[in-house]
Amino acid sequence: MALLWTILSVSASLLLTPCLMFLVGLMFLASMGKSLGVRRLYVKFLLKIFEYGRENIEISKRQSQIKDDYEPKGTEECKTLANGNAKPVSDSPQDPVCENSCRQDGVLVNSSHVISHDLILQPDPEQNFNGIQNDTDKAKEELQRKSSYDTIKRDFELSDCFEFVRAGVEAIIEDQVTSRFEAEELRSWNLLTRTNRRYEFISWRLTVIWMGGFLLRYCFLFPLRVTICFFGLLWTLVATFLVGFVPQSSFKRILNNWVMLTSFRILARSLSSVLTYHNVELMPKTGGVCVANHTTPIDVVILSTMTTFSLIGQRHGGFLGILQRALARASPHIWFERGEVKDRTAVTQRLKKHVSDPNNPPILIFPEGTCINNTSVMQFKKGSFEVNGAIYPVAIKYDPRFGDAFWNSSRYSMMQYLYMMMTSWAIVCDVWYLPPVIREEGESSVSFASRVKRVIAKQGGLVDLMWDGQLKRTKPKPEWKERQQEEFSKRLKVE
Repeated sequence: MALLWTILSVSASLLLTPCLMFLVGLMFLASMGKSLGVRRLYVKFLLKIFEYGRENIEISKRQSQIKDDYEPKGTEECKTLANGNAKPVSDSPQDPVCENSCRQDGVLVNSSHVISHDLILQPDPEQNFNGIQNDTDKAKEELQRKSSYDTIKRDFELSDCFEFVRAGVEAIIEDQVTSRFEAEELRSWNLLTRTNRRYEFISWRLTVIWMGGFLLRYCFLFPLRVTICFFGLLWTLVATFLVGFVPQSSFKRILNNWVMLTSFRILARSLSSVLTYHNVELMPKTGGVCVANHTTPIDVVILSTMTTFSLIGQRHGGFLGILQRALARASPHIWFERGEVKDRTAVTQRLKKHVSDPNNPPILIFPEGTCINNTSVMQFKKGSFEVNGAIYPVAIKYDPRFGDAFWNSSRYSMMQYLYMMMTSWAIVCDVWYLPPVIREEGESSVSFASRVKRVIAKQGGLVDLMWDGQLKRTKPKPEWKERQQEEFSKRLKVE
């Protein structure tokens, strides 16, 4: 026992110095924004592993299919499960059901998208915010009402509601809102067991690769990331505390800028972030408002590695609240309570005051007000676009193959989410800085917000949705139900 203890002590003393030097060197390079290119090589190697895994999964599936399928090759028929036994859907190879369907994991699935949502009306942003319609919209509705009255010459029939019943069932199966708050679906398995596809034991090759990846992520990357994150947070708390004692001056602004950049670069490195910035020359320098789509709180870390921002957002408790208070000591930030309407009104005034001071850093805003799952952009709040001055749009897109960056705040706490991020392969992200946008003369803040949202969605390859992201917390507005009822009434004859 004494000999074993001696061996462990000598090994620890020999490894301690190299490990400390490696850690210090890594954090120094991170604070300077430099990289040796190891993380990008690591990501390229992972892509080759994922492709190899995909090929093995396809081979294993084909072998199992050949073993279970007694038909000759080239005459595969579509089958479904009924009472535990496979039955042919159709005897004819030209059957349209078979042409558009295929068998996936023993279940008949349709390759075409059957959920159309044709009868579901999209919310009107102007009507949602203002509560009224302009004269042009009223004239159009009146014309449609007269046309409907002239063309429809029959009374109500029970079958008239069938289309709306179908639309309701389709909305229950797959609506455009709740699906945006679930993890993004992957095309191929990324060797993470927390995804919805579990292929780690489909072949012995994948089992070996998965076990090696598990040991790499949990026994090497996770402890290293936690250590870097700990020192990064410690540096942030201590540095911002000391900067808070410096009087307001140009020196304090320079010092705060250096502290923020080094802090967020170290924190980004703790997640093995591989970041690619496009159009850096369009990045906001001082003043103005920077708006971006919102996927995760890590968005702040990603954007703050290049420039210093003032932040505006909901006041949190716990770990995130400690970090918010630390940041507020060194530079001006705006925190508010989500449920306090009066405070929300005061936020707009504070926002205008902040932008009017040219010495303040640009303020970073996520107008969606909640995290969306990296597939779409939802309704932008108009308050951020009532401020005079240029708006700097930024599009952020994460690569879900290396880790799901979306934070489902209703399911995971902040600490659980950080644990998942630090045990993922990496955080791979593209950031596009877009040309500044100015509000046109006579343009409402709602239209301005929608125009900026379209620009961000187009650049990031995201779906542009008009729905309010707060629907995951609140019920739909009565105005939307009334519009659907009015649309249905136009189909009926009115005596």
